[in-house]
Amino acid sequence: MFDINENLKKLPDSPGVYIHRDRLGQVIYVGKAVSLKNRVRQYFQKSYQKTNPKIKALAANISEFEYIKCSGEMEALILECNLIKKYMPKYNVLLRDDKTYPYIMVTVSEDFPRVVKTRILKKDGNKYFGPYSDVGAVNEIVDLFSKIYRLKSCTATKFPKDFRPCLHFFLKQCSGSCVGEIEKEEYRKDIDDILSFLNGKDKPILKRLEAKMKKASSNMEYEEAAKWRDSMTAVKVLSETQRVTMIGDDDLDICLAIKDGDKNFVAVFPVRTGKLSGRDIFPIQAEPQDSKSDIISEFIKQYYSQWASVPHEILIDEKLEDKILLEEFLSRDGCRVKINRPQRGNKKRLLDLTRQDVIEMTKTLAVKAETKKERELAVRKDMQSVISAAGGKIADKKRDIRVESYDISNTNGVDSVGAMVVFQGLVKVKKDYRRFKVKTVAGPDDYGSLQEVLYRRYKRAMESDSGFLKLPDIIMMDGGLGQVHAAETVLKAMKLDIPVVGMAKDDSHRTRAIVFSSGEEIPLRNKPVLFRYCAAIQEEVHRFAIEYHHNLHNKKTVHSALDDIPGVGPKRRNELLYKFKSIDRIRNAGVDELCTVTSVNEQVARNIADYFKGEGKNCTKK
Repeated sequence: MFDINENLKKLPDSPGVYIHRDRLGQVIYVGKAVSLKNRVRQYFQKSYQKTNPKIKALAANISEFEYIKCSGEMEALILECNLIKKYMPKYNVLLRDDKTYPYIMVTVSEDFPRVVKTRILKKDGNKYFGPYSDVGAVNEIVDLFSKIYRLKSCTATKFPKDFRPCLHFFLKQCSGSCVGEIEKEEYRKDIDDILSFLNGKDKPILKRLEAKMKKASSNMEYEEAAKWRDSMTAVKVLSETQRVTMIGDDDLDICLAIKDGDKNFVAVFPVRTGKLSGRDIFPIQAEPQDSKSDIISEFIKQYYSQWASVPHEILIDEKLEDKILLEEFLSRDGCRVKINRPQRGNKKRLLDLTRQDVIEMTKTLAVKAETKKERELAVRKDMQSVISAAGGKIADKKRDIRVESYDISNTNGVDSVGAMVVFQGLVKVKKDYRRFKVKTVAGPDDYGSLQEVLYRRYKRAMESDSGFLKLPDIIMMDGGLGQVHAAETVLKAMKLDIPVVGMAKDDSHRTRAIVFSSGEEIPLRNKPVLFRYCAAIQEEVHRFAIEYHHNLHNKKTVHSALDDIPGVGPKRRNELLYKFKSIDRIRNAGVDELCTVTSVNEQVARNIADYFKGEGKNCTKK
């Protein structure tokens, strides 16, 4: 048994990180200290516990501790930051968002760089921008660059003389760097514009787009000119969040802590080239006794430690005890980072402006939080009633209900797939979504396909597969009584006691009722909360199943319809698709029409026509 008093005597008088654990061995707090001996002892002194209720509660739960010696306070701070992110301890101030925010990566290490969205930060010589909290905006930016500059999207970096371009080139979505259609220097100018834009400077990209528009217009290429005009509009829209110019050409962030009852947030206002350009809100896990200074200090460590580059200055509204240490921690690659609390001048006025914005925003956050809480409670209450009516039980009625839903998708029994989606209360748990190719069922047998999918899913759980271990409180089938009985047959055979209900639709394809295995129903006409919840689940599982089926079917269709034809390789296939736009048009084209494709001669055209005439039965590659 761990003897706290004996181990306190062994603590060294040196810098390091200490880790408190509870009686179950779980990490409940991580901290740093200049002197481990003095700092850790404080937690067990009655006089120190009286100064802070949080410390008293923490100390009451400490059953053991351990420590890691460090060479200095900076090393201790870095280690503390990493351990907090690893263990997410209960009593630490935490950045609660468990999402990995996306970055925009420009692969400048390549001769012809790509612009891609990524969630993984690497030291690979490429440039990273972010993290961004708005995934939709990231996708829009990446798509815009691809559209404007026709950037290379493939990962190939070497292009031999016989290299064949991909479909993107023939669809005019790529400038053709792989076949020498664009010089490296010209391509790099486009990349420089993109880098400027991502650094908050939109003038270079707008200037180039305007020049392209005017050139196309003077050549009477009005469609091309309109394309560049629309691109300029899109760039301006993406920059519209910039609201006010206050301070020269500085790049900085403003971080303000918000305490609203038992809710805690940090608002980050990025300022790029002197322009206040938006606002991100981050929920924070903290105790009521934690001050705004504590919250800001911990936020800066955890948030900026994941950044590829940190703004040269961070403005705050609180006095930080570890300000100098944090500045040293954030400064890297010779770039000094300053954390300032301005008292006068333009930066003070900018801070005042954002402070007023936070005051107004807090009102909105409170209303949104209350509305969301009401919806969560209403859904939880309704779902508990559904589970009870289905013969299930909920041990913890304060916990959100975990729901699994299934759907089958196929085309006349071909390429049949199953989809599983998971909801925890109102939240989609996308990391737990699963897809299944139906293997043992032939033809359009939805019930049989459903039973195969359920068997495979729960067999993986019974085999302790880590990706399938979490079981639902209820299974909600996208369908009626038939689907419910099919699912219950499998669960009964596997001796699993999980309630199952169906979500039946009316003739207008609207969710109308929850169906139980007994045949009884709960009409949803007068239950708006439950109706919207069931409709959201059905829409999501149907979308997920259809998306997988279409991807699988399209991939198979393209291969079987073109790649098996004698004389048709990837290059001819891509040119045919570019010319005719679809498989159906190729199927219906005559020999003469097929020969209008540059690389298709008469013999290959006849092979294509013969193939589709017999749908591949008498004309395949050997």
